[in-house]
Amino acid sequence: MAVKKLCLLDRDGVLNVDKAYLYKAEDVEWIPGSREAIAWMKSRGILVAVVTNQSGVARGYFTEDTVRKLHAWMQAEMKKSGGEIAAFYYCPHLPGAAVKQYDVECDCRKPKPGMILQALNDFNVLPGNAFLIGDSSRDLESAEAAGVKGYLYTGGSLLEFVKSIVHDCEQHGIS
Repeated sequence: MAVKKLCLLDRDGVLNVDKAYLYKAEDVEWIPGSREAIAWMKSRGILVAVVTNQSGVARGYFTEDTVRKLHAWMQAEMKKSGGEIAAFYYCPHLPGAAVKQYDVECDCRKPKPGMILQALNDFNVLPGNAFLIGDSSRDLESAEAAGVKGYLYTGGSLLEFVKSIVHDCEQHGIS
């Protein structure tokens, strides 16, 4: 049986343009090559999961239901492009939050590794068979804490970035 590979993506700044506290589908602006990258990974049998801090919930800007609805819409858009996101993981917590139920010191808020560890467990993937693409040091710190290789995305075509990562993994015997 083939080893499962898992690509973990930060959402804002990697999948879509980072707009402060994005929660409306009509405000989504895709990163160039993001939908194509998801479709390409699907065609290669690489699972994709999103791991994203969503402190707008804790700040009272929108609800968890709003986040789930946006993620369902994003998933539908990915499917239209031939891709699929296996799961969305989000952290609504923020120490000192305005919404008291989210005023929590948790293990899921990046740079802590909770969301990544949950995804690895849910999909039964070893850390060495996963990689994370993020746009901040916080993302890379969470990947390192989970034992996953992290890559810093700084712009350009996400498809080309993903292809270079997968090619690099293959060159080093990680299939």
